[in-house]
Amino acid sequence: MTHGAVRRRVPAARVVDDHAARRRFGQNFLSDPHYVARIVTAVDPKPGERIVEIGPGLAALTGPLIALAGHVDAIEIDRDLAARLAARFGADQLTLHVGDALDFDFAALGDDLRVVGNLPYNVSSPMLFHLAAHAGRLADLTVMLQKEVVDRMTAAPGTPDYGRLTVMLQAAFAIERLFVVPPGAFRPAPKVDSAVARLVPLRDRAPAIADRALFDRVVAAAFAQRRKTLRNALSALCDAETLRAAGIDPGARGETLAVADFVRLANALAGDRAPATRR
Repeated sequence: MTHGAVRRRVPAARVVDDHAARRRFGQNFLSDPHYVARIVTAVDPKPGERIVEIGPGLAALTGPLIALAGHVDAIEIDRDLAARLAARFGADQLTLHVGDALDFDFAALGDDLRVVGNLPYNVSSPMLFHLAAHAGRLADLTVMLQKEVVDRMTAAPGTPDYGRLTVMLQAAFAIERLFVVPPGAFRPAPKVDSAVARLVPLRDRAPAIADRALFDRVVAAAFAQRRKTLRNALSALCDAETLRAAGIDPGARGETLAVADFVRLANALAGDRAPATRR
């Protein structure tokens, strides 16, 4: 398809540097040099660090990251954009991984990974959960997301934004919102504000979770229907007596529990389910 055909079929606002932004990939390209510079300054990459960029797109961040770090690993799902990136940067500067970052094995790149990216809004939560599963391999994450998602990531117990995403991420990372990015900084412009967040793995400071899968089930069930009390929300996993024994009020709702409360409850349940011979 020629560029002219692209322009006839795609609204002009969605054509950026002769590339038709694809909705199915959630493509909104950061184009404001001011915010590009702020993100790169926040990352502060050094030569020799393993920088991994998710969704490099039109390379607004990729070029400055390479200039400072010397090399970037980039994961790009759009084959057209991957071809443009390969033509622009040499193999010594950029290693391209063409595919879906949701399926990418970050462990294959080694340890102390510094992940950077403008995460598509339509897969932001699954992507964050996927990255959390690799937290042991990461040095830090500097990611841009819908502001609403960052508000949930950094929320405190008892607030409307506090939920499953909050608990799962705060159990693995220290999270800080750095700054807000307005819609006008992107082409095409999204309809909502974005925000940049930094996530640093807790490592030795992370809560000791006895059974990760059980912890995940407890948290998911507690927030599946927010208006339910924990007695009802967790009825398939435990009874009121078990909740009280773990120091949890059965009449409370999930949004009132701190991360440490969820860990304590899940660990108590894991202990109850352990074989009698286990020590």
